[in-house]
Amino acid sequence: MMTLAIQTSTTSNTQPNQAVVAYLQQLIGFKSITPNQAGAIDWLEYQLNSLGFDCEQFTFNGVTNLIAKVSFGEGPIYAFSGHIDVVPACAEHWLVEPFSGAIVNNAVYGRGAADMKGGVAAMLCATQKLMVDVAHKQGTFYWLITSDEEGEAEYGSLLIAERLAQQGIQLDGCIVGEPTSHVQVGDTIKNGRRGALSARLSIAGKAGHVAYPDNTVNAAHLSADVVKRLTNIDWQQDEASSNTSLQVTGINIANVVDNMVPAHCEMTFNVRYSHGYKSADIKNEIQFALGDLANNLNIEWERPCESFYTAHQGSHCLLAQVEQAVLNVTGNYPLLSTSGGTSDGRFFANSHTQVIECGVRNNTIHQVNEHVPIADLIKIEQIYTKILSNLFNG
Repeated sequence: MMTLAIQTSTTSNTQPNQAVVAYLQQLIGFKSITPNQAGAIDWLEYQLNSLGFDCEQFTFNGVTNLIAKVSFGEGPIYAFSGHIDVVPACAEHWLVEPFSGAIVNNAVYGRGAADMKGGVAAMLCATQKLMVDVAHKQGTFYWLITSDEEGEAEYGSLLIAERLAQQGIQLDGCIVGEPTSHVQVGDTIKNGRRGALSARLSIAGKAGHVAYPDNTVNAAHLSADVVKRLTNIDWQQDEASSNTSLQVTGINIANVVDNMVPAHCEMTFNVRYSHGYKSADIKNEIQFALGDLANNLNIEWERPCESFYTAHQGSHCLLAQVEQAVLNVTGNYPLLSTSGGTSDGRFFANSHTQVIECGVRNNTIHQVNEHVPIADLIKIEQIYTKILSNLFNG
């Protein structure tokens, strides 16, 4: 039987002086279930203010956002982006209370430990180290934090990006602290994400007696044809290692009579698409595949999340800077990936702004007993510290 060593403070004999552990415990203690910030953004604002950042906090439809800025003079503009909201957690089956931040076998447990309060805590420690000596720094540094990432993401980073644009601010690059690592911290970073698009499809037929099918149009049979067409689309614009996939997520035929052909069927599906496409392209492909059935179909598109991708640049390459920082700390280059779900990186990525996601391991996110080892926190803090040093020391 495994012996558990449980603590609720940083007095463990493992790295007792690491501020990153105390910061993570503090952040976990805020029950910031989307969209409530529950004091977490207030606390972050206080910390960044004390480091010399100018902070602007604004709230819209219950979502709290923070834009913090410090300028070292002329130079590039880079940002840390992240979220402090978490998915709900029920105490049942947890080793510790989900919002305690208790230490169990040299790992910090709690909802959001990995997704992504661990990243925020490490970013804060790296920022503190950056600000120790600002005499020879160049450029401008932003913190962009929201309480609306785990939900619909309608009033969080989207509004932050819009506010920056209204102020004429164009980021050169953005580091998103999402948990991207797989087996070891730094083994995988995201230089893009596939897009996502959901749809609700209403299929109209003609009801009638099952004994006389020639007088009917069976909506259930049409749905089978639709599924076949959707799953056989050839996604020719897929980029290497970024494949498009379409999954039917629901088929509902509300017919309680076994001798009547159904007149209506509702289907839902979701597309996760390569960065070779935008959502408009996906819609066009699907509408083309179903074109001759248009009189029987009605499509409502839902929750579009655009794809994005950051390639290596000839100069001022953020991707190369992150790769080098990971190499310096871990001894290995990271794998580049665009897999997984969507992220707020899509709101900041454009033809000018490079967006890279780099964070702790994602093996326990959204799970019971979500946790992050203290050693992993220390390592990601070292990576962030190296990145900031490279970016702002010219």
